[in-house]
Amino acid sequence: MEDEVDRLVAAWRRERPDLDVEPLEVLSRVSRLARHLDRARRLAFAELHLETWEFDVLTALRRAGQPYQLSPGQLLTQTLVTSGTMTNRIDRLTKKNLVERLPDPSDRRGVLVRLTPSGREVADAALAGLLAQERSLLSELSRTQRQDLADLLRQLTAPFDNTPN
Repeated sequence: MEDEVDRLVAAWRRERPDLDVEPLEVLSRVSRLARHLDRARRLAFAELHLETWEFDVLTALRRAGQPYQLSPGQLLTQTLVTSGTMTNRIDRLTKKNLVERLPDPSDRRGVLVRLTPSGREVADAALAGLLAQERSLLSELSRTQRQDLADLLRQLTAPFDNTPN
């Protein structure tokens, strides 16, 4: 089975036989898959009128477990954005009644961000929709192949995840 990356690699091998283009065989496929995943995410979230960044914040809160709240600093760590960006995001989600700000009982000057009941419903529905889309993307692979791929990708990404920014 030949794909677009095979054709791209063959063309580069023909045009630049002096270069080792082997990395393209893996990383061009990862890049193309990321674009398909991005489309699948947008499709899964569209019916809920949800942006990807909204999903990221809502699901960070949902994963926190009862009472589904985190400090803005914890949200920064989980979503990898600046504090100004996070403030803006919390403001926008508050206006949509998906999160609420509460005083932090352990820090008089601090706040906590908590999912509202409708925020929890949206987060759960968005996750279910995303998983259906992702399952479809992986449908050509067996369970063993999916696990092998996950293991290989973990090996490739772990050094980035464990390195301070």
